[in-house]
Amino acid sequence: MRRDMMRESGSRPQDPDDRYAGQEAFSRRTIAEADFPVFGVGRFACPVTADRLLRARAAEDAPLHSEALAAFESCDGELSWVEVRSGDWTSADGPYLSVRTYRPGAEHGDPLPELEDVVEDERDRLYEQLGIDEGDGPGVVRALREWITVEGEPRALQIHEDRRPEAVPGAGLAAGPLLDAGAVWAGRLRVDGLTVTVCGRGVPPGAVELARIEDFERYILGRTELMRRLAARRGQDVPVEERELAPAVGLEAHRELIEHNIAESMAIDAQVRARRTPRLPRRLRGEVGAVRWEAAVRQQMRLASETREEAAEAVAAMVNHLTRLARNTDWAVGTPDGRDAVEEVVRYTVFASEVPSLPAQRAWEQLWQGGPDRTAEDGPGGAARRLAEQVWLSAWEQWRLERSIR
Repeated sequence: MRRDMMRESGSRPQDPDDRYAGQEAFSRRTIAEADFPVFGVGRFACPVTADRLLRARAAEDAPLHSEALAAFESCDGELSWVEVRSGDWTSADGPYLSVRTYRPGAEHGDPLPELEDVVEDERDRLYEQLGIDEGDGPGVVRALREWITVEGEPRALQIHEDRRPEAVPGAGLAAGPLLDAGAVWAGRLRVDGLTVTVCGRGVPPGAVELARIEDFERYILGRTELMRRLAARRGQDVPVEERELAPAVGLEAHRELIEHNIAESMAIDAQVRARRTPRLPRRLRGEVGAVRWEAAVRQQMRLASETREEAAEAVAAMVNHLTRLARNTDWAVGTPDGRDAVEEVVRYTVFASEVPSLPAQRAWEQLWQGGPDRTAEDGPGGAARRLAEQVWLSAWEQWRLERSIR
């Protein structure tokens, strides 16, 4: 079980103070059961970095607590790792660091995250908390050997550094220490049998000293303050279902939603094929998809005279139909056949039109109505689902053949 301290939500309305108090109590109980030391930032050894953090703390809107418990994960009732964060989370320039300590032997279980993914997690945090999109995928990457201090002792640290090209001055990269502008780095080291992963921005490893955390209280309170500030930033957000959206024109809301979801699906599939951790591009995250979904559902209700529940189910079937078609064929995206298939699926969804691809539409209905496991390939009914999928794909191929001879 992973408990991400930045994304918790209750299952029912609750007073914020009660919710935060409950989360603090849960964190205290969990951390008290840790049977391994947890490391955090003991101090910023570099005077310049320390001065930057002091100025950030003194700023009007800066957090009072620069340390926060970020997340932890348990498996079979045993704490697997703990992550804490230190520095100025309100700025893309930092200084900001996260330190994750794994229990002994963790490296022999599930693979630890690649350092490239640790860097992307930090860029995700910046996007989710501040709305700053630093772009997807690797930028200008270097593997460097640096030094970091652990309880007074210098330790060698092999790091992965990633800078966005626009942050790199000139055409080339000169050998030397980390540059602050646009750089995010991650490194991993062993400390007394423990694996520790460190990620930073706006501060080089040599400016940091790690130390065992003896008292977690300031991290727990810092986490509460961080969540309060994030909630205040988002407090004026109105749920998308309650917003007044721009009037939809014709079937455009359906088309835009389909385009968005196919882009999501294709991006994830491309990352899986490249053996990268599946990660939705940031330009497709946030509320853009939710707004497009809401617009399509409202237009479906209006044009098809359906209830909200009926419209939501119809839109879900439509989106899944075309995203699955895109995954299973090489013509559904970027071809005339693909564009016409979208139009026919949309018209069938909204108006139940007698479109030329009607056999494929009805075959999809049979496949989609297969229940909660309608997309599963294994288990009970797997053979029937595979047969239904073949019937559906064959119907689309027949549609294409008939188009080609007309």
